[in-house]
Amino acid sequence: MKLLVATGNPGKLVEVREILAGLDLDLVSLADLGLPAPEEPFDTFQQNAAAKATACAPRASLWTLADDSGLCVDALQGAPGVRSARFADTEEARRRKLLDHLRAIPAARRTAHFFCAVALASPDGGRLYRAEGRVEGRIADAPRGANGFGYDPLFLPDEAPGRTLAELEAAEKNRLSHRGRALQRLRPLLDRLAREGNLPAR
Repeated sequence: MKLLVATGNPGKLVEVREILAGLDLDLVSLADLGLPAPEEPFDTFQQNAAAKATACAPRASLWTLADDSGLCVDALQGAPGVRSARFADTEEARRRKLLDHLRAIPAARRTAHFFCAVALASPDGGRLYRAEGRVEGRIADAPRGANGFGYDPLFLPDEAPGRTLAELEAAEKNRLSHRGRALQRLRPLLDRLAREGNLPAR
């Protein structure tokens, strides 16, 4: 069964495919279908994920999975938060800007968490399912690792001491990451969708 992942980020699509491996789903992106990226106008991850899923599903006539995720740094009052992807123009610039903001903050106060909200919408717009995931950690002094994207090279998860998300193998990262946890909570529904081609009304 074909499922739209409402993203234009190729790294995110790869990660979602890895997390959902084993399900009988053919995951396609907005770029695959020639669809534009939807707006993310809201102040919460949950609202943005739901808005993207419900906007894209009827356009594509496909069940659609969307997420909104970001890095929330305690010393920056939760920033960059929902604006993580818009913090600067490129991934490298976003990481550099974050480190600049934290330059005077000692390591002990660089606590942070990654948060992910996912939403699954039906093509007719009548059904919407949600899940969330979170991972605690802190911000490193400099980027390390090549296995992730976004802020992964700066984030040191508490459950993998001394290593950034980008230094973890894919299986380990997907087990403890915010996106991995959110999608695992949604996996039983996605498995049923893959097998039956539909889900009940909610």
